[in-house]
Amino acid sequence: MLYKTTEAHEALRKKVREFAETVIAPVAFELDQENKYPEDIVAQMADLGIMGIPYDKEYGGAGEDIISYAIAVEELSRVDGGIGVILSAHTSLGTYPIAHYGTEEQKQKYLTPLAKGEKVGAFGLTETNAGSDAGETETTAVLEGDHYILNGQKIFITNAPAAETYVVFAVTTPDIGTHGISAFIVEKDFEGFTFSDHYDKLGIRSSTTAELHFNNVKVPKENLLGKEGKGFNIAMSTLDGGRIGIAAQALGIAQGAYEHALAYSKERIQFGQPLAANQGISFKLADMYTKIDAARLLVYRAAEMKASGERYSLEAAEAKMFASDMALEVVNDALQIYGGSGYMKGMEVERAYRDAKITTIYEGTNEIQRIVIAANTIGKAAKASGGGGGKKKAGKGPITGIRKKEIFDSDDQAENVKNLIAALEKDGYDFSVGIDLDTPIIDAERVVSMGKGFNGNLELAKDLARAFGAAIGSSRPVAETDKILPINRYVGMSGQKFRGNLYVAAGISGAGQHLKGIKDAATIVAINNAPNAMIFKNCDYGIVGDIEEVAPLIIEALGTEDKDPAPEMVKMKRQKPRKTAPKDDIYVCQGCGYEYNPEKGDEENEIEEGTPFDKLPEEYICPKCGEEKDNFIKVSFPEDRTFK
Repeated sequence: MLYKTTEAHEALRKKVREFAETVIAPVAFELDQENKYPEDIVAQMADLGIMGIPYDKEYGGAGEDIISYAIAVEELSRVDGGIGVILSAHTSLGTYPIAHYGTEEQKQKYLTPLAKGEKVGAFGLTETNAGSDAGETETTAVLEGDHYILNGQKIFITNAPAAETYVVFAVTTPDIGTHGISAFIVEKDFEGFTFSDHYDKLGIRSSTTAELHFNNVKVPKENLLGKEGKGFNIAMSTLDGGRIGIAAQALGIAQGAYEHALAYSKERIQFGQPLAANQGISFKLADMYTKIDAARLLVYRAAEMKASGERYSLEAAEAKMFASDMALEVVNDALQIYGGSGYMKGMEVERAYRDAKITTIYEGTNEIQRIVIAANTIGKAAKASGGGGGKKKAGKGPITGIRKKEIFDSDDQAENVKNLIAALEKDGYDFSVGIDLDTPIIDAERVVSMGKGFNGNLELAKDLARAFGAAIGSSRPVAETDKILPINRYVGMSGQKFRGNLYVAAGISGAGQHLKGIKDAATIVAINNAPNAMIFKNCDYGIVGDIEEVAPLIIEALGTEDKDPAPEMVKMKRQKPRKTAPKDDIYVCQGCGYEYNPEKGDEENEIEEGTPFDKLPEEYICPKCGEEKDNFIKVSFPEDRTFK
């Protein structure tokens, strides 16, 4: 079989390549250096007619096939991988679910402006605890009258916050895993829908990436996409197509790097001849060319199968895995051919080297692609037998571990502050002593971290830190983006780790990377105006309210006058919540003393929380010693008993 693209395909390639070379190439370095989303270029892409390539003309699309779309992503990525993924995420992720699963009304309202490029789309699936495992989604949607109320957070969302339309996945029926997830169309200006700052990434820096925060966001009932409980199916179907786009992005990045390396190898003279005349270099270039050609065939095959209505999940996984792995190899070889020059900022191969890596991670890591390929070729492995009948395992706990989560949210903020201070003093904190504001985070016994909620009011944040007798810290955006504090004051997984006693997260919503940087704190205090912010699920004490209202009350109560020098830090024991007697009877194994608590279930035997002992399967055995169910005895507790 002779495989060739059509004249129409190559005409489109020529048009997009010319656009990329004349419009994008001159500013690609600037966009990368400034971490800048190219709003004007995206508008020109809409004028070019490539924002809705595979969608019907009746909805504003170009009515072309999937190979045409892949070519467009490839040619943009050949010059700038970031701009390539803007188109890919918009077309494959933000628009496809509406085109394929939306009602006619949803298509008219949302698909048409997306396909025309009047609006940009995005896709909200990934969460801190739900990356490759989408079944761990924690964002919730509760139906109240004519609206669903969304609460939760999404991370690593491509095109956020620039996009205007988002397809978001949330749990509508808890405790049934993926069958309880539904999909929604969410508009950028819905009340309570906010964003983090654009991430400062290693590569694809012209593509904006941010977090989505939902705080009691009212989404009209008619914005449910498909049916309740079908969100996981929608997400997986969408990701299959998205993998074609990422494969095309990887292909384009590799193609661009290869072309630059080829040109350089012909120009660079060493030992009296061009580098390309050296057999070691010529063989490297030959391997690069062949790998790119092989990837292109896989990408176009998957695109053609999708366009033909055939099953293409396996082929999309193959294309994405191979093309992205190939891209890493090719850009590495391209940079090697350039030598030291290729390692310098401003060189196209240096940028390609950074851009290529992400293609092995998003739209399903390449490890996930291998799972998909193996499942299609080997078949799914049988589950190990055991008690519980495959029930859902207990969910993951808070990122910062078990916390007291005592939230003060009365209408009287002065009373809330009074209760917070009393609780902290009861735990042993002395606010008559303090440390220097600039004490290194790693050495500080106490830190007050300034978040975006302060609206840049550094003096107020410093006064709050003085009141607590603490050093000053910040969230990543405050230090890195707003540059209000030095970068060494930033607390988080990729910043400074706090391992002292008291950590006050003031105006911080609680991104996963921030929480991982404070999980060793003895006590975490949260002050935030969003009652559903992630920080409140990971704190010991919290006040719901505007930091600019709460901070002055704390400052007045504790004072900012010079405090006595704090003694050398002694690490305090974390104050864990006291446990009360279980509501249901405990059953104890007579063989080893293992206690079955219905409130906790039995994770090892896959017994979910809340399962009474008499509802356990007859074949249930003790997870510690293997004794049968009949060898358990009941132990009752007084209702008012409290134990540690």
